Amino acid sequence: MKESIIRSLIRRFSKDELIGLSAELAYFFLLSLFPFLIFLITLIAFLPLSQDDLLNFLAQYAPGESIKLIERTLTEIVAGSSGGLLSFGILATLWSASNGINAIVRAFNRAYEVEESRSFIVARGMAVLLTVAMVFVILVALLLPVFGKELGIFLFSVFGLSDAFLAFWNMARWLVSAVILFIVFTALYFFAPNKRLHIKDVFPGAVFATVGWTAVSFAFSYYVSSFGNYSAAYGSLGGIIVLMIWFYLSGMIIMLGGELNAVLYSRKKQT
Repeated sequence: MKESIIRSLIRRFSKDELIGLSAELAYFFLLSLFPFLIFLITLIAFLPLSQDDLLNFLAQYAPGESIKLIERTLTEIVAGSSGGLLSFGILATLWSASNGINAIVRAFNRAYEVEESRSFIVARGMAVLLTVAMVFVILVALLLPVFGKELGIFLFSVFGLSDAFLAFWNMARWLVSAVILFIVFTALYFFAPNKRLHIKDVFPGAVFATVGWTAVSFAFSYYVSSFGNYSAAYGSLGGIIVLMIWFYLSGMIIMLGGELNAVLYSRKKQT
């Protein structure tokens, strides 16, 4: 009798040490966050976007207390910086993100029970490419609402479309965000493990991660804003603690998505 998918995930959760790997991933997330945002802020200076657009996009998911910390820190960094901020952001982001990708690679290889046989250069190159792809899709996510709103207003005025259409157009950004998240997770689950997979093999984990990460982010944000008072326990570190917990939960969702793909792949091979 086959073990159920839920029981398999629970068993693998302990065997593959997802708690420790999620904590490691949270650390690298935090380490790469500010260089990544500095890079984006410097880059969007050449685009019809502002720092507020970037923070508003991040505020869709991150807890409110963390957004205040991020905004305050970025303001201090940008105000006290001189030239070379873009170069620093690129280099620091690539280095930090590649370490995070390596943690994900180890976790996924463990899930598929394979050894890493790719060379250091290939592994780092893959991490860099995934980071560049992530920057690209985030920029698309930032630009679409801006241009989408302008296009919606244009169509509204030219063709005399109803207010309901304009409201629908403004709400479409949530669908766009979900699609972009799905693409990012699909690429991550497909390229990270040292396993030859079909693209359809990673769809279940990508769907799980997209829905799970969005739901967990909103639920945790609501909890922090309504019930959690981390400042009372941690003082000025409260925002950092909230950010780390959010990163930890995000890492857990990513790891579980990879484990789900590995479980389903193993069951398919046994049939």
